[in-house]
Amino acid sequence: MAAVSSGRVVGSWRAAWLRVEGHWTWYRRYWRSNLYSSGLQPLLYLLAMGIGFGSQVEPGPATGGLAYVHYVAPALLVAGAVQYAVGESTFPVLSGFKWQKDFIAVTSTPVTAGQVLGGQLIWVAIRLLLSGVVYLLIAWPFGAWLNAGAILVVLVGAATGMACAAPLMAVAATTYDEGSRFTSIFRFIVMPMLLFAGTFFPIEQIPAAIRWLAWISPLWHGNELARGATLGGLGVLPALGHVAFLVAVFAAGGLAARRYFYRRLVV
Repeated sequence: MAAVSSGRVVGSWRAAWLRVEGHWTWYRRYWRSNLYSSGLQPLLYLLAMGIGFGSQVEPGPATGGLAYVHYVAPALLVAGAVQYAVGESTFPVLSGFKWQKDFIAVTSTPVTAGQVLGGQLIWVAIRLLLSGVVYLLIAWPFGAWLNAGAILVVLVGAATGMACAAPLMAVAATTYDEGSRFTSIFRFIVMPMLLFAGTFFPIEQIPAAIRWLAWISPLWHGNELARGATLGGLGVLPALGHVAFLVAVFAAGGLAARRYFYRRLVV
C-alpha cells in the first residue's frame, strides 16, 4: 500500500504569519540589540531637541502656543517610525534575495512570493507598533504628552512607517548590486524629509517654491495627523486627506512590491 502524505498547504494568512513567527523567534533572543532603534533613538532626539534645545524656544504661533517639547514629541515618534521602516525595508529585504537568500528557500515550499512579502509587511508593522509604545511610555515621565491622544500617535507612526516601507520593499526587490542606491535614499530623501517635513518646525518656514516637497512626503502627512491627535486643531476633512494619502502610497508600494517579488522569486 502506498504511503499517504500527511502534509497540507497552509492558507495565505497562515503562510504569512509563519514568516512573522520566524522573525519573532529571532527577535526574542536579540531584542536588546534593537532597543536603541526601537525607542531610545527617538527619545534621545526628544531630550536633545524637545527638552534641551526646546527649553530655549518660547511658546508662540509656530508651536500653537504650546511648549516646544509638546510640539515636537508626536512628530519625533512618527519620524522614528519612518527611520525604522526604511531601515527594515532596504538591506534586510535585499538580504532575503541576495545574501541569506531565505526568501528563495521559503518560496521553494508552497509559500508564495506574495505571502513572503505579506509576512515582511506584517512584521515591520508589529515592530513599528512595539517601538512606538516603547517611546510613548519612556517619554511620558518627561512630560511629552498632554493627553491620551498620544495612543493614537502610535498608530499614526505605524501607518506612516508602512507608507514608507512598502515602496522601499519594491525598490529592494529590484536591487541586484550591494545596495548602493539605499545610501542615496538615506542621504538625499530620508534625511531631508526628516528635517523639512514639519518635524522640528512648521513647513510654512520653508520657501513656498519648494514647499511641495514636504506635501508629497509621507512624513509630513504623518506629522499633521500625529499633532492633530494629541494637540488638536486638525479638522475632519484634512485628517481624512492625510489618511488617504498614506493609504494610497502604501497600496501603490505594496502592489509594486508584490509584482517585483514575484518577478524575482518565481522562475
